[in-house]
Amino acid sequence: MEALSAADWAGLAAALIGAGLFGGLIAGLFGVGGGTVMVPALFYAFELLGVGGESNLHVAIGSSLLTIVATSWRSLGAHRAHGAVDEQVLKTWTPWVAAGAAAGAWIAGMVPMQGLGWVYGICLALVAVQMGLTPDGWRPARALPTGWGRRAAAGAIGGLSAMMGIGGGSLGGMVMILCGRPIHQAVATASGFGFAIGLAATLGFIVFGWDAGGRPPLSLGYVNVPAALAMGVLTTAVAPIGARLAHSLNKTALRRAFAIYLALAAAAVLIKAA
Repeated sequence: MEALSAADWAGLAAALIGAGLFGGLIAGLFGVGGGTVMVPALFYAFELLGVGGESNLHVAIGSSLLTIVATSWRSLGAHRAHGAVDEQVLKTWTPWVAAGAAAGAWIAGMVPMQGLGWVYGICLALVAVQMGLTPDGWRPARALPTGWGRRAAAGAIGGLSAMMGIGGGSLGGMVMILCGRPIHQAVATASGFGFAIGLAATLGFIVFGWDAGGRPPLSLGYVNVPAALAMGVLTTAVAPIGARLAHSLNKTALRRAFAIYLALAAAAVLIKAA
């Protein structure tokens, strides 16, 4: 791992502050994990500053996952206070979500940056399509899957979320909404998925990246501690502002604008991975 000059540290700090503020704002506005913003921002900050190397995308994802642990737990408590969490879904889905997250972290540790970039870019593009193109109220299923269908869906949510560095809101909430659950209940319950994903996947990214080369300084495995702490504090502080703005702005136009951003971010990561 390379040492940074004072100018490099200043540039990295500026990038972290900007990404953290933007990530918190987006999380509050749209109810999606800041990882959809933090991962591309961290990845390109590391690349532009010339720190790390072949593990930069892994570290960006692992650092994002650590921030999810605290923010999801706080969000879950707030949603429970309002009675919005479906505790039965949380109880029956969370073990499989956590198992999927652990498996996703293991897979991420085994594949090179190019392979992980393809997974991240394609999944981010699908989130962009869902956010920007699907009409409000579209529900292809009337109920959540049960039995092995539930296990497969929950495992896939955990695994893909771990490989993308996002919480449960983006994929877990999307699945619940598409299966007929009210959006507020879906977002509230999926915040519990985010805690399980963040905890299991962060431990996995630390373990599987322990001796990896090409990491930025002060990284614990595939988790960059300064980046995770700075961005976690900033996103938590700014998210309430985004939530207040959501009630005063044109939500449909904002969703479509953010979908365009996600599509561009996905394309940028895919180009880099190619």
